[in-house]
Amino acid sequence: MIKFLDLQKLNQPYAKQMADVAARIIESGNYLNGEFTQKFESELSTYIGVPSTINVGNGLDALRLILKGYMELGQLHEGDEVIVPANTYMATILAITSNKLNPVLVEPDPVTYNLNLKKVEEHITSRTKAIMVVHLYGQACWGAELERLKVKYGLKIIEDNAQALGAEWEGRKTGALGDAAAFSFYPTKNLGALGDAGAVCTHDEKLGSTIRALANYGSSEKNIHDYKGYNSRMDELQAAFLSIKHPHLDRQNQKRRELANLYFEGLSGSGLTLPTVFNNPESHIWHLFVILHPERDRIKKELIAKGIETAIHYPTPPHWQPALSEFKHLNLPITEKIHREALSLPLNTGLTDDDVERVIIGIRDSL
Repeated sequence: MIKFLDLQKLNQPYAKQMADVAARIIESGNYLNGEFTQKFESELSTYIGVPSTINVGNGLDALRLILKGYMELGQLHEGDEVIVPANTYMATILAITSNKLNPVLVEPDPVTYNLNLKKVEEHITSRTKAIMVVHLYGQACWGAELERLKVKYGLKIIEDNAQALGAEWEGRKTGALGDAAAFSFYPTKNLGALGDAGAVCTHDEKLGSTIRALANYGSSEKNIHDYKGYNSRMDELQAAFLSIKHPHLDRQNQKRRELANLYFEGLSGSGLTLPTVFNNPESHIWHLFVILHPERDRIKKELIAKGIETAIHYPTPPHWQPALSEFKHLNLPITEKIHREALSLPLNTGLTDDDVERVIIGIRDSL
């Protein structure tokens, strides 16, 4: 069986280091807000190229806290609009609605699947205060048009960088391109914890200090609560595990690019819609390798019969979700096509070239 993702195999090389550091943390009795949390924040700030990093509980919290931070600073207000790609994962939109802000769903580029920057301006109104870009599947979503809109309309640009840690746009890391960025270290990510974990990175140190307080019950000083905050923290174990794995991230992302190239070589001319790299190779870290085909469900079924696991990211578009029924009237044909036809192929550093070749043969035999 070729698993879509074998987390045991991927984490095995670090098992001894993780066990040693876990024992050290257990012995210390310091499980939150300790040396490993501070260490990973410093490492991530340096890697991304921002002055302020705040570890939080998960990626959704990171997005929610960014928006809440801007609201506490008076830069966003209830009812303001946030432009967001219509084909993103549900969490991106939940971060907006949970702050009583209004998501404005914009169709993606049919080639890159990222937010179509050429379509954004027609959705901007007097209530638009931010654009939330999603670096979907691991590919950077950026460009001169986005920077032009930011300046012209005085918008905040927030990055959902949950899937693209390590990607670059013209020499700058995603997570340092906009005003603030959210990260997820869910176990399946390219840099995954062994549980939930997330972070916020920002150039705005005032925003950073506000988010740090918000994540700590709204408190920056013990027993003094300036905001109606939350409890959102990365524990010492997860921070330590991430510090162990982080030095290997760039090498592993490069390995993913090499595996993606094998898929391109093997599936070219097959009739599948293959992904497209919009900028240079460094702009994509291949969190997912997503193909499109009208008979996606049949192909998936035939591949599992051949011992090949695939996945669907994501079967139901956000505007069709019961929780977002107020958007069900929207006509979003590009989004709907992607969700109807998308199939994610196995792509991770636990795979061999032979594994990828077997997947290619299995797909070609199913077409």
